[in-house]
Amino acid sequence: MVDHSYADLSLAALYDSLNPWGPGDDFYLEQVMAAGSVLDVGCGTGRLLRGARAEGHAGRLTGLEPAAAMLVQARRAEPGVEWVLGDLRARRWEGHGFELAVMTGHAFQELVGDEELRVALAAVRAALSPTGRFVFETRNPGARAWESWTPDRVHHATDPDGRRVRVWHEVDGSPVGDRVTFTETYEGGAFARPRVNRSTLRFLAPDALAGFLDAAGLEVVEQYGDWARGPVTSTSPEIITVAQQG
Repeated sequence: MVDHSYADLSLAALYDSLNPWGPGDDFYLEQVMAAGSVLDVGCGTGRLLRGARAEGHAGRLTGLEPAAAMLVQARRAEPGVEWVLGDLRARRWEGHGFELAVMTGHAFQELVGDEELRVALAAVRAALSPTGRFVFETRNPGARAWESWTPDRVHHATDPDGRRVRVWHEVDGSPVGDRVTFTETYEGGAFARPRVNRSTLRFLAPDALAGFLDAAGLEVVEQYGDWARGPVTSTSPEIITVAQQG
């Protein structure tokens, strides 16, 4: 589940600038603040758990991240959180009894293989207390978000030295089943020439998603199509899922 673009320190340092705090972060922060113990899977720079500490969360907060460069950012900013390098195979999670597990930033879509997804969901279930919840989001394939990932849609970030970096995306061919492969290009700042990374994301339809959750012993208890808690429709941008042990 490693996003290789963020295994590079220079790219990891741009993450928060490229992804400013938004409604999704507010949604997850509310969930975290209501739970006594939280596992953030694919925590990135740790922004969510850092925010929870800043808001006064005094319980157990654990961030799990496979990209070491991202954890460098997290540890520098908040040493008072347990930061764990690795993916869900890094530990045996039975008995940890987390009240909440989350996967934010569409990290769930980086689980592109069936077996990889099954292993991850089994580990999440094992990490939860009997009443614990798993909350995550995945882009709704019906909204076809990848069609807007074009070179003319340029994002801007500022690196730690104040230099501007341009970033854009381009889909690599047509989707293959429920998988979309694309490139992400960085230009400017410390990069002498454009830096291009290639990634693949999986866009699971609601029925397929429910099937994987059910097979892992997880039951959907709430589901939303946007951060305002609207319904999931054929074209809603997100599938935001709250699940617990079935």
